[in-house]
Amino acid sequence: MTTVLGCIADDFTGATDLAGLLARSGFGVSLRIGVPPQPPGDTSAFEVIALKIRTAPSDRAVAEARAARSWLEAAGARRFFWKYCSTFDSTPEGNIGPVAETLMADLGATQTIYCPAFPENGRSIFMGNLFVGRQPLAESPMKDHPLTPMRDSNLMRLLQPQVTGSVGLVDRLTVARGVEAVRAALGRLAAEGVAHVIVDAVADADLAVIAEACRDMPLLTGGSAVAMPLPALYAREGVLLGEAGQPARAALPKASLVLSGSCSAMTRAQVAAHLSSGRPGLRLDPVTVADAGPGAALSWLAAQDLNRAPIVYATAEPDDVQAAQAALGVARAGEVIEATLAALAVAARDRGARRFVVAGGETSGAVTKALGVDRLDIGREIAPGVPWCFCRSGGEEIALALKSGNFGAERFFEDAFAKLEQP
Repeated sequence: MTTVLGCIADDFTGATDLAGLLARSGFGVSLRIGVPPQPPGDTSAFEVIALKIRTAPSDRAVAEARAARSWLEAAGARRFFWKYCSTFDSTPEGNIGPVAETLMADLGATQTIYCPAFPENGRSIFMGNLFVGRQPLAESPMKDHPLTPMRDSNLMRLLQPQVTGSVGLVDRLTVARGVEAVRAALGRLAAEGVAHVIVDAVADADLAVIAEACRDMPLLTGGSAVAMPLPALYAREGVLLGEAGQPARAALPKASLVLSGSCSAMTRAQVAAHLSSGRPGLRLDPVTVADAGPGAALSWLAAQDLNRAPIVYATAEPDDVQAAQAALGVARAGEVIEATLAALAVAARDRGARRFVVAGGETSGAVTKALGVDRLDIGREIAPGVPWCFCRSGGEEIALALKSGNFGAERFFEDAFAKLEQP
């Protein structure tokens, strides 16, 4: 069918997060891994293209986003969503602003909004400042992120160096007054030449107001949650026709593997919980792997009973991460872990594993590419923003759960496999 909304995500876990929230509506959602090489054919009402550009140089990020936009336009999309992390993380040079500004120019948009709020997962924006739970972003564990340490909580200050146009704010007091108040505020800012507008949101009700006020913009940007109300709005307009829910799927073999490259505070707790349940585990040290290669990890995996859902992880405390980065360099430390976890995924699949849980955006990108996955069908949510996804790899159907570092509760890995068992 003709695509109604074309979505571009800056990493793979963010793409599944967005796809999962859109799929709550019951309308068709398709997630593509990278820009498909073939022209659009079998498309869904909501198409999401997952890129791996969060920490890429801006020129590469812009080029890949433009290629995704072109494919989505060919699929019929006339409205677009640029999805980035709910903690606004990007390189110091900044990919979020350059991609948004380029897409705006391509689409003829004179204004767009930035709303990474996700109240259901503890992300809120007040007076332009982003909070993680009750902590300002710069005081949260994100301040120690190994690739994108966030040392400022003010989204206007973070965004302004990344764009050539002016940055403004629609604050929570305006959002609380409703749809027309938001539209009027955006109109006033547009008259002043303000093209880039941060919009406050502290609750799901705020997101509903923002989505309705901005649904006709050619381009919206933000975290996944502000897109969640859009399917219902489009259905009310008559743009969408009702579709059946997710098809029933045959049960997959229980052979499983958990792979974790994320070093977020929540993922550290999740790894500890999985190990405490008696699951086999192997910790990867980047320096050791860089020196000796992945052979020892592959040998360890070959000796494991995959029905026990073993875990291989590089998850570590901030001091350990910094030590590895000091020894290898930031890029190299990440690359050796991603390559090793990707090789382990392929080895496990070849041994019969059909269920994979992957923690971390960069890790998810590396694993998904190594498995040769180019399209994911979205299934049941495990936790807000983290659905099970189904695809084919090596001629076999497999299930993938791609988890952003800070998402999910402490027993997320256990919860994931339990959810897959439910009828």
